[in-house]
Amino acid sequence: MENVIIIGTGCAGYTAAIYTGRANLNPLMLTGTQPGGQLTTTTEVENFPGFPEGIMGPELMMNMQKQAEKFGARIEYANVESVEKRADGSFLVKTSSGEHESHTVIIATGAAPKHLGLPNEKSLIGRGLTSCATCDGAFYRDVPVAVIGGGDSAAEEATFLTRFASTVYLIHRRDELRASKIMADRALANPKIKPVWNSTVTEYLTDAAGEVRAVKLQNLVTGEESELELKCVFVAIGHVPNSAFLGDLVDKDENGYIIQNPGRTSTKTEGLFAAGDVADHYYRQAVTAAGQGCAAALEAERYLADHE
Repeated sequence: MENVIIIGTGCAGYTAAIYTGRANLNPLMLTGTQPGGQLTTTTEVENFPGFPEGIMGPELMMNMQKQAEKFGARIEYANVESVEKRADGSFLVKTSSGEHESHTVIIATGAAPKHLGLPNEKSLIGRGLTSCATCDGAFYRDVPVAVIGGGDSAAEEATFLTRFASTVYLIHRRDELRASKIMADRALANPKIKPVWNSTVTEYLTDAAGEVRAVKLQNLVTGEESELELKCVFVAIGHVPNSAFLGDLVDKDENGYIIQNPGRTSTKTEGLFAAGDVADHYYRQAVTAAGQGCAAALEAERYLADHE
């Protein structure tokens, strides 16, 4: 019987492991399909405190893993299939490689950005293709970039990117944005933002170094194809939180994000906590995920003490 199982190994999961490890709870971490989380797919991280020169995303995750293991965290490379709450209050966690029992569970499974599903898409992440303007916008100063999407996130990302890029193309399938009026008006009023209506990206075009140099567009009204030269594409068509495997153990919003108890990381199920992007569709930053991982660990530790 484990004291705590942490599902997920991004910033939230590793931070929870560091805290529960230092509390002598000997946490077990289950990695899921992407060990290290979304930061393993990024290049340089400039906005994580303590690294004034920046740090590569995979290196930051490896450092967090070493720190968690230093304090006794154990890591199992397995994909979690389900979590059940048993009559005695403990949890049964079923994975692709077996079953585990635990007094508490911390869900830190993150959210996966939606992409277009184009052939070479995954290989271009971090090489001119990203889903986070606040993470990567500053790397594209004085060059043209594009945002794909038409909702609030797309409008907000495009507006943010005008601080850096020379031009921000806002590519949308329709002839008007789905974003709220205030967000849409703000974006379209910015002289640096150029909307590309009724269009979809059909191909990412790369240079000799394998970096994005342009996109191929198709106009959905006329069928006409064209190329648009740019240095980076920011995909802003939403995220999918990795929460489906939890069933009715947690309440979720309409997009699948776990609903935490107000001001806490606890959920409607006692002993089950959620941290990071699986419960946060608003900030979605490495440092906020780490903060929630700390909070979930402290709450789990206190829950165990109260139920000793």
